[in-house]
Amino acid sequence: MTVILADILGYCMGVRRAVESALDSIRKNDDVYTLGPLIHNRIALNFLEAQGLKVMDENAADEAKAGSAVIIRAHGVPPSVNRTLEERGCTIVDATCPRVSASQKSAARYAAMDYTVILAGDRNHGEVIGIAGYAGSKFRLVQNCIEAQALSVPVGENENAVLLSQTTFSPSEFEKIAVIIGKKYKNLKVLRTICPATKDRQDALLRLCPRVDGVLVVGGKNSANTKRLLQTATENCANAALIETADEIPPPFFSLGTVGITAGASTPDSVIQAVKEALLTRGGK
Repeated sequence: MTVILADILGYCMGVRRAVESALDSIRKNDDVYTLGPLIHNRIALNFLEAQGLKVMDENAADEAKAGSAVIIRAHGVPPSVNRTLEERGCTIVDATCPRVSASQKSAARYAAMDYTVILAGDRNHGEVIGIAGYAGSKFRLVQNCIEAQALSVPVGENENAVLLSQTTFSPSEFEKIAVIIGKKYKNLKVLRTICPATKDRQDALLRLCPRVDGVLVVGGKNSANTKRLLQTATENCANAALIETADEIPPPFFSLGTVGITAGASTPDSVIQAVKEALLTRGGK
């Protein structure tokens, strides 16, 4: 069996920064918490928890232990959460991805200029909730082209609007939404805030698919960017599967001649390597 790794896969800059921030905080503090899971990968979270990281409910900032260190995960939080943690005397470790931070600042700046702030993203995603907090009452959300078509412009509303996106949103879907929204607002500014890490992994996967008989997407099953990798793999390769660990490799993959591996932006290097080794050890048997 031949195993080929996508030329870009695994931890993105924001996730690696968040994990390193957590490990550094654990070394320096007795009580370290995150509001919700730090990243969307069960294996990485289990490792961090074994080191001493404790996970709180993402909506439980008002229950944070006074004097503890609280890590703001890569997705970011609304400003109100930071204020609550400060009031409780917590040490805030801001591991918000720099690209998400930039979107938060843009939302706040345009809202202050009386622009309608429209975000293309998933309603329940932590990043979206955080950005919404920075935009306040000027915030509008569209999850897809259908919702963009249905978006109404209230009578008397300022015709100035800005369109941003969740950093892991589909680039092609965003461009379609931009065209639709552009017909509704006379003055629309489009900020292409999709993280290139998402596109880079998608492009690397497209280069990989023609070279292999099957693709294993390694990553958290609740990760948005990993799900999109699986969709692309399914559309472009005869065999595709999403797994979190080497133990989950579907048996038919061990009989394939060439298997490609890609991985979501929250997948540790060690997990990717374990999948590769399992394929090479059992492949063809």
